[in-house]
Amino acid sequence: MLSVLIVDDEPLAHQVILHHLENTKDFQVVGQCYSAIEALQRLSRDTVDVIFLDINMPQLNGIEMLKVLANKPHIVIVSAYQEYALEGFELDVCDYLLKPVSRQRFEQALDKLRRINAPAKNENGEVTIVLKVDRELQKFKLSEISYFESYGNYVKVWRKTQHILVTSTLKNVVSMLPGEGFTQVHKSYVVNNQHVKRVGSEFITMESELQLRVGRTYKSKVNGII
Repeated sequence: MLSVLIVDDEPLAHQVILHHLENTKDFQVVGQCYSAIEALQRLSRDTVDVIFLDINMPQLNGIEMLKVLANKPHIVIVSAYQEYALEGFELDVCDYLLKPVSRQRFEQALDKLRRINAPAKNENGEVTIVLKVDRELQKFKLSEISYFESYGNYVKVWRKTQHILVTSTLKNVVSMLPGEGFTQVHKSYVVNNQHVKRVGSEFITMESELQLRVGRTYKSKVNGII
């Protein structure tokens, strides 16, 4: 499930986006902001996976917001003005939709977001996922990942004893994983079953001998790891 923030100063624009998203199962609107300043304040506290962003807003426009926004999620610009498209793509937006947005064009944008977030196989047949590291998208081979750890507004991707910090929520990472092979053992940990060495009632031990605590509500899930 990808979390969505709508940023637009026009209430009607919010209604249109909500209407287009209402029957989707993999996108969830978690917030609505009516100015770029309000959005920046919200994003300083919380992370989201996708922002549908207007350009022409008072005080601070959408392009100006993108220039100061650290750790950008996936951005889809929704604007009545075509002239900002080039600058938008230079700021790594995923798509640029012109108002009024047709249902078909909106679905194309959603499909692009799904492809970015879906597991894929590389030329060697290895399953990979794409996550954002700083301002760049990076591929990770799932077979090399030991576990994922929630870290505030980020996720640590652990490979043996080293990690890379990615801009995402653990919930979003879980939604990108295949149906089998990974198990959430704690609100903060999702492990690769192939990298688990031992399973106990309170802890699981990884191949590196690192021990991760098992959450009370997840104990029923760990028995099937080994």
